Order: sequence, then C-alpha cells, then structure tokens
Amino acid sequence: MQSTRTLTDKIFLILKGLGMGAANKVPGVSGGVVAFVAGFYEEFIYSLKKVNKTAFKLLFNGRFKSFYKYINGRFLSLLFLGMIVSYFSISKILDYLIKHYELYIWSVFFGMIIGSIYYINKDFKDWNFKTYTSLAIGILLGVGISFLNPAKENDNLWFVFFCGIISVSGMTLPGFSGSFILILLGNYVLLLVDSVNALSDTFTEMISGDFSFVDNPERIRMLKVLVVFTLGSVTGLVTFSHMLSYILKHYKSITLSAILGFIIGSLGVVWPWKKTIYKLDESGHFLLDSAQQKVIENYQRFIPSLNTETYYAIGFIFLGIVIVLALEWYGQKTRKAT
Repeated sequence: MQSTRTLTDKIFLILKGLGMGAANKVPGVSGGVVAFVAGFYEEFIYSLKKVNKTAFKLLFNGRFKSFYKYINGRFLSLLFLGMIVSYFSISKILDYLIKHYELYIWSVFFGMIIGSIYYINKDFKDWNFKTYTSLAIGILLGVGISFLNPAKENDNLWFVFFCGIISVSGMTLPGFSGSFILILLGNYVLLLVDSVNALSDTFTEMISGDFSFVDNPERIRMLKVLVVFTLGSVTGLVTFSHMLSYILKHYKSITLSAILGFIIGSLGVVWPWKKTIYKLDESGHFLLDSAQQKVIENYQRFIPSLNTETYYAIGFIFLGIVIVLALEWYGQKTRKAT
C-alpha cells in the first residue's frame, strides 16, 4: 500500500510540474500560482534554497547521495521533469488551443486566477495596515506591468542573461508572469520560440548524423542565446528562492498579501475579451517568427456584448474556478494523508 501511495505521489508531482511548465509558457499566467494552489509552494522555495555552498561542497566532493538528499532531489527532479516534458508537449497543445480557441482558453485562465485569489484569501486572517498596504502595492504593480508597451527584440547576451533572471520569477513569485515580462522586454519569440526551435532542430540533425550546424552562424548564435538564457534562469531561480525563503520566514503575512495583490493585478493580463495586436515589419506586413506564427505585440481589452459566445466564455471562467477548487481539495486530502 505504501509503495502504491509513493508511486501515486510521484505521478502527481510530475503532473504538478506539467502544470507549472504549461503555465510558465503562457503570457499572463504564473507557474507560481499552480505551486501555491496545489499546496507545494513553500516546499518548492525551501528546496531551491538548499542549492547553496553546502550543496556544491557535497557535489564537488563526490557525495552525490548526500547532495541529492540535501537539496530534496526527489521532489525537485520529478517536478522539473514534469516542467521539461510540458515545455515540449503540453505547452505545444496550449499554443494550438490559444490559436484556435483563444477566448475560451483565456476564460479558463481568468477563472483559475479568480479561484487562486479565493484560495489564498480564505485562510489569510492577518489583515492590518501593513498587509493592506502590501496588497495595494502588489495590485498596482500587477496592473501597471500588464499595460506596459513592449520593447524591441534584443539579442545582446548580457540582456539575454537578465531576461533569464527575470523570466524565471514567474515560477517563484505567484501572479508575476515571466513569459509576459519577456513580451514586454521584446524577447519572448527570441527566447521561447526561435532558440528552442534551434535546439530542437540541432538535436534532430545530430541524431541523424548531420553536424553541419557547426558551420551555420545563425544556428550557433541562437544556441548561444539559449545557453545564456538558461544560465540566467538558473541564477534567477536560485537567487529568488533564497530571497523569498528569507522573506517568507521573517515577513510571511506581508509577503502573502503582496502575492495576493500580484495575482489580482494579473487579472488585467488574462482578461479574456481582448483583441490581439501583432507586430508589423517595416513594410507594414505581419512579422512572423521561425514557426511562421504572427508575433504578438500586445492586447487591446474591451467589454463584451452579451451573446452566445460570451455566455460560453463565462461558462469556461467557472470551469477555471472549479479546476482550482479541485486542486485545493486534492491538496487538503494529500496533507491529511501525510
């Protein structure tokens, strides 16, 4: 019975990673929200905090088992396995659904954000001047970010490294969408589409015995961009986790109220009724990425008229709320079992 429960826990942990990975890929949605609602946010932050000098000493001294146990390796490895699988599979499905059923997918996300706000707020009792102020600041920052205009693409490696640090914040800070920040920084397509496609093409060619990519300057440039972006992401992940673990330990109520504010502010990003504004090239034609998809520049939001499509969208909002409540129910059931 114990082994079955352990196997079930592993499967659910991978599924949580799938959810985080898919959420991180979608502009406006934060993987940290998935971690928060599913009940493993603090374990995730404290596990990442264990990637420190002591961990590297164990690793460099060849004490691999001690290193794995020290950083809560079973938890992190299964979670990141789910994220990686998601990035190359579920996130592709999401890309397809957003392209063909954009209103309904954004409606589900909007409902999930509302459900997340309910989940965090229902058990939070420490309301005072400081936490209300923190909540207001979080809301203002979230709303302010959602209405910024995007910058132009920039492949300078130092800037790419900075993008990696910032983009991974969505995994550690609920309500703060790293992929949406990449849109604002102008590098969403470069870092999450073009460079990933370059890596995929390179692996495909290498498996077939074709190493001609070494003579392709553009391919090498894209691979360099991806490596630097990954290094920035790892740096940001470890740095943010250390900061947040300290803040959660010493200022938990203020931090939670700020996170709640961020999530409320992010409702503006995932508002379902919006017109997509695409980037144009110098000739006035749609700018396409390497997958021949139109490059999103921003969104123009509007209030919908009441019709059948709107009623369906409202139904999908309720579906999103139900998904979060189901996750909450599962999280409570798991905590009681342990």
